[in-house]
Amino acid sequence: MRSSPSIVPADRLDRDIYLVREDFGARAGCAWRETDEADTDLEAVLQNLLSGQYAYPVRIVSFNPVEGLSRDATSEVADTLAQRATDTDAEVPSALQDFIAANATNRFDMQLALPLRGVA
Repeated sequence: MRSSPSIVPADRLDRDIYLVREDFGARAGCAWRETDEADTDLEAVLQNLLSGQYAYPVRIVSFNPVEGLSRDATSEVADTLAQRATDTDAEVPSALQDFIAANATNRFDMQLALPLRGVA
């Protein structure tokens, strides 16, 4: 029996690959975003989310072809984004704020600057 070639490049087999499902609205619906293979590691996905490359992310999955495993990484990514935004004071797009609020499992409170009395 003839087998099909792998869709995963040989140099990418031993790491987790992350894909983002995005909501394109009522008419287009949700779809897995087409992604350059160089942008499928966790750090690239985080950077792309923070920079607004994804307008309305709804789910993130991770898979590892060598291990034969896949998993829902949505909460993990939401927690990481929230922590990074808190640590760096990064400006988070509103759609990404909604994604974090809906999916983060850890609570990230930010300290707000309070006006001091008597200071003009």
